[in-house]
Amino acid sequence: MGMTIAEKILARHAGKDQVRPGELVNARVDFVLGNDITAPVAINEFRKIGVDRVFDKDRIALVPDHFTPNKDIKSAEQSKMLREFAREQDITYYFEVGRMGIEHALLPEEGLTLPGEIIIGADSHTCTYGAVGALATGVGSTDMAAAMALGEAWFKVPSTLKFVFNGKLGRWVSGKDLILYLIGKIGVDGALYRSMEFVGPVITALSMDSRLSMSNMAIEAGAKCGIIAPDETTLAYVTPRAKRAFEPVYADENAEYEKVYTFNADDIEPQVAFPHLPENTRGISDVGDVRIDQVVIGSCTNGRMEDLRTAAEILKGKKAHRDLRLLIIPGTQNIYRQAMHEGLIDIFLDAEAVVSTPTCGPCLGGHMGILANGERALATTNRNFVGRMGHPGSEVYLSNPAVAAASAVTGKISAPEEVL
Repeated sequence: MGMTIAEKILARHAGKDQVRPGELVNARVDFVLGNDITAPVAINEFRKIGVDRVFDKDRIALVPDHFTPNKDIKSAEQSKMLREFAREQDITYYFEVGRMGIEHALLPEEGLTLPGEIIIGADSHTCTYGAVGALATGVGSTDMAAAMALGEAWFKVPSTLKFVFNGKLGRWVSGKDLILYLIGKIGVDGALYRSMEFVGPVITALSMDSRLSMSNMAIEAGAKCGIIAPDETTLAYVTPRAKRAFEPVYADENAEYEKVYTFNADDIEPQVAFPHLPENTRGISDVGDVRIDQVVIGSCTNGRMEDLRTAAEILKGKKAHRDLRLLIIPGTQNIYRQAMHEGLIDIFLDAEAVVSTPTCGPCLGGHMGILANGERALATTNRNFVGRMGHPGSEVYLSNPAVAAASAVTGKISAPEEVL
């Protein structure tokens, strides 16, 4: 009886020939991640375990990205805790402000998330790394602490749902739209504790940036992970960057799936998720007249080069609407620099946008773009829960960067064709 990608990775890391859904296993982990919100709790718990050193200083990353640059005294103290622990443990991959990026954009860029690996992070969007063929999942801070000490974690083997995308992507449709469309069909708990495998000709044609965006939002369907099997595109991306040797893992031909969903990409237009859940999706043609006060282009979902190039293509020679604020946040320092070299930053500044250093900032209602009561934002982020970006009386809508950029020009949620 064959195994899916998630099952095969778990079996290999647990030292077993085979695992089955529902089975509890203890497995070694290849990489552990924490940020300035979650790692301080993990560090405190690590102290209680009674070990002096982390299991491997080269297999842990600490990335202060949520409230950085520090917005207040409390966030400064949390970042200080990361800094001091990284020095004490001689952790190789501590990324200080000025060298860091939004964690789920930074770590793939740095070659620290690789095919066939188990990667855990004390952040729910750790599932992003499924785009390179890893079993990547978010864990609690206590599990992070145990993994930093032991290099292991426990897992319940998830069953796997397969999502097949046939057809061809339309203009201005990206991985963000595929995952929003999917979540709109199955709901925010439609893949609860399942592994999602994304396959089909449309997935094969996606860029790495779009794949990362898609896997990033697997958690918004309740999934344990969202995996795309490594192919030529994956290997061309990871091989020059890889900091470790890796071995890709593929599903067996006779793998058993709990359910298989098939979608035709020809039917998928740019999507918009309405408040207050990512499952409240509508095609752009069905949005209607929704005025907005703020547009955010960035985050671990859509702050990569492809996203910024798309936004710049639409914003070039135009101004943001006088009644809204346009915030653009490159995902990493390298992305920021590349955008500058390509002239994108000039386009954004000419459009009267604010361009920020890499930070999660407004996505979690942290800083750099908090909403007041009654305000509406359209964002390329991944969540639009009540109060996610500020006041509980505010609203967040989700879209891809093309729709976000067009909407910044018109002052209401708009298709790119309305401004081009």
